[in-house]
Amino acid sequence: MNQRSIQRQERLLQALAGGGSLRLADAAILCGVSEMTLRRDVSTKDSPLMLMGGHLVRRDDPHFTPVYDLETQQDRGADIKARLCRRASGYVEDGDTLFIDCGTTLVPMIAELASRRDLTVVTYALNVANAVSHFDGIRLILLGGVYQGVSQSFDGDDIARQVRGLGINRAFLSAAGVHAARGLSCFHFHEVAPKQAAIETAAQRILVFDDSKWGVLRPAFFGALIDADVIITHGEGAAGLSRTPEVASRLVHP
Repeated sequence: MNQRSIQRQERLLQALAGGGSLRLADAAILCGVSEMTLRRDVSTKDSPLMLMGGHLVRRDDPHFTPVYDLETQQDRGADIKARLCRRASGYVEDGDTLFIDCGTTLVPMIAELASRRDLTVVTYALNVANAVSHFDGIRLILLGGVYQGVSQSFDGDDIARQVRGLGINRAFLSAAGVHAARGLSCFHFHEVAPKQAAIETAAQRILVFDDSKWGVLRPAFFGALIDADVIITHGEGAAGLSRTPEVASRLVHP
C-alpha cells in the first residue's frame, strides 16, 4: 500500500469515526480521486475499509461484520426470537401455504404451528425443514440445489422459479440487515433470488427481525422496507420504524 493510498484511507477513517457508511462517490470527492482509485485502495487485505453496496464502511465496525456463523446466531437473542415468532404465528390460518426463510430467526415459529391444520411449509433452509419434519401434520416442500453449510440453506438456479410457481399465502422473511434508507439485506447472495421470489408471489409478506439488525447493512440487498406488509420487531428496531412514515403503520410489537 503506497503512502498516498494510506493518507486517503486515514482521511476516510476520520470521516467514519462515528460509524455508519459513506457513499463511494462522496468519498471520491472528499479525497479528490476517482471511484476506481478508491476501489483499488480498499481491495487490499490490509485495508481498514471495505466496500459494501456502493458504500465504504470500517472493517472493524460490528454493524458491518461480513462473517455469518449460524450456530452463533442460533444462540443469540433466543428469548426475543421466540417472542417475535409467537407473534408472527398469529397471522397463520388453517390451510395456509407458508414460505419460511432461512437463518435462525424464524425457526422458533415452527413449534407454534403444531395446532394449525392442513399447513404447507415451503423453504430452502435445511434447519427449517428439520424443524418442520417433526410435525406429521405439516406438509413440507424443501427446495434444493447445492447445499451451503454456512447458512444451512440451498443454492439453486431453479429455486426462485419453483417459489413463483406456488400459491403462497404468507411469506415469513428474515434479514441480517434492516436499514431505514437502504432496506433489507442479507449475508449471502444465493439467498436474494428466493427472498425476492417470495416477496413477488406471496399474498402477504411478513418481516421478522430482532433489533440487533436495525441500522445494519449486509452485502446482499433483496428488498425495500415497503415490500413487507407486516413488520414484527422490538426495541430500537420498533423505535426506528415508528419514525419511518412509509412503514410506521405496518409495525407490530411482539
